[in-house]
Parts: sequence; structure tokens; C-alpha cells
Amino acid sequence: QVQLVESGGGLVQAGGSLRLSCAASGIVFATKIMGWYRQAPGKPRELVAQITSGRITNYADSVKGRFTISRDNAKNTVYLQMNSLEPEDTAVYYCNAFASRDFRNYWGQGTQVTVSS
Repeated sequence: QVQLVESGGGLVQAGGSLRLSCAASGIVFATKIMGWYRQAPGKPRELVAQITSGRITNYADSVKGRFTISRDNAKNTVYLQMNSLEPEDTAVYYCNAFASRDFRNYWGQGTQVTVSS
């Protein structure tokens, strides 16, 4: 059974930092493209950052220079370091695992991030 379990969300003031973690089980983690998505109320889910098995990264323009995605294959965990947070970053953040071989997508339950002004 595939499980992606996010942690690290919470309430922070603008300009602050948070680090999200996503622990994966039931998948061959090292082969997956791992990503973080977010969904704010009334808005569609959007990609925040991705990291490939070869550690190539991709970021949404809105978070470039502020957020950093990384992965630890030994711990089956992907991280999202979020600095200089803005109220516009408030959303539920979801962990995603994508298998490029068979196009399967796996999702976590999400963790709430709230940035106060």
C-alpha cells in the first residue's frame, strides 16, 4: 500500500520559514519524480516544486529563490524548505510521487500552511 505522509505545516508570520517533509512507503522512492503541490481556497491545485530521481529541480515562478526542494533516498523522504513566506503562500500543500514509467500518480493527504500578514 502506497503512503505519502506530509508533516511540518503550521501557522507562521510573513517573512518566516517552514520545512515540509513527506515520508513515502510502498513505492520505489528513488525512481520517482517527487513534487509538492498546493491548493488555496477557491483555486486549482498548482505545482510548487519537483525533483527528479537525478535531482533535477523545477519551481513555480512564484516561489523561485524562496523555496528549495530536496530528497533523501535513504529515508524515502522529500523536503520543501520555505523561506520568506508570504500570505499568498497560504494553502494546503500536497506531496506527490509520479512514476514516469507507467504514469501513476500518488498523493498525500496534505498539510495546511498559513502565513499571516
